[in-house]
Formats: sequence, structure tokens, C-alpha cells
Amino acid sequence: MLKSFSKIARFPRPEAGLRAMVDRAPQAEAFAASWIERVRPTAVLVYSLRRRIATVAVAVLAASLFVHVMFGANGMVVYKQKRAEYEALRKQIVQVQLENDRYAQQVQGLKSDQKAIEKEAREQLGYAKPGEYVYVPPTPPKPAPPVNHSAKK
Repeated sequence: MLKSFSKIARFPRPEAGLRAMVDRAPQAEAFAASWIERVRPTAVLVYSLRRRIATVAVAVLAASLFVHVMFGANGMVVYKQKRAEYEALRKQIVQVQLENDRYAQQVQGLKSDQKAIEKEAREQLGYAKPGEYVYVPPTPPKPAPPVNHSAKK
């Protein structure tokens, strides 16, 4: 029965953990010092060039914003195209409204004006008053098919 309890893992005592950390402290300090010595020249160079780096970063940011504003999905180029399309459609709407008004006047005239009714009857149906003759031009002859001198397949 005692053998089964010996296989159970024991938790280390808190003093043991602190002792291990104290024992390894010089190694950790040496590692940190060597890492700092390797990184220090790069850090000094970056620090001395910090204004130039910031200027370049701001210039890149400004250039990327300019490109996005001009050529992006909702940029100035697309805006100009949409604006031209809007103006063309607006002109087309005005033209269609004028045509619609003209047709409305024509319909109103056909409903109430006897002269307009008579004019349409004469033009479309070929009606004539007694004693008048209606001239109907002859239909033009169909053109002959083009002559093809090549051999048929």
C-alpha cells in the first residue's frame, strides 16, 4: 500500500522555488547584459536617426493617404465619373420630361380639339373629305440581291 503513494508527484516547497531562482540569477543577469550589448549599437543608431525616421514615416503615410483619396474606392477619380454620369442622367430626365409633356398635350388635343382629330385621321388612316384625292406614293422596289461570283460550298 505504501508503494502506491510514492508514485504521487509532490509539490515543491515555496522555499525551493525561491532558492532555484536565486541560484540562477547570475546566469540571467549575464544573458541580459550580453543581449543589451548586442542590441545597444542598433538602438543608439535608431535613436540618433529618430527625426529622419519620423519624417520618412509621416511622408509615407501622407503619400498613402493621397493615393487612397485620389484612386481609392470612393476617391476623386470615381467621384468625377459618378458626377459626369449624374449630369448625363439629369439631362436625359429633362429631355424625357419635355417629350412626355409634348405627348400629354397631343393626347389632350386629340381628346378635345376637332382639328387635331381630323389631322390625325387624314395622316394615319388616309381619310379624305368628299371631293379630295389622297396621294399614296408607290412602294419602292426591293433591291436585287448582290451578285456573288464565288463558288458555293
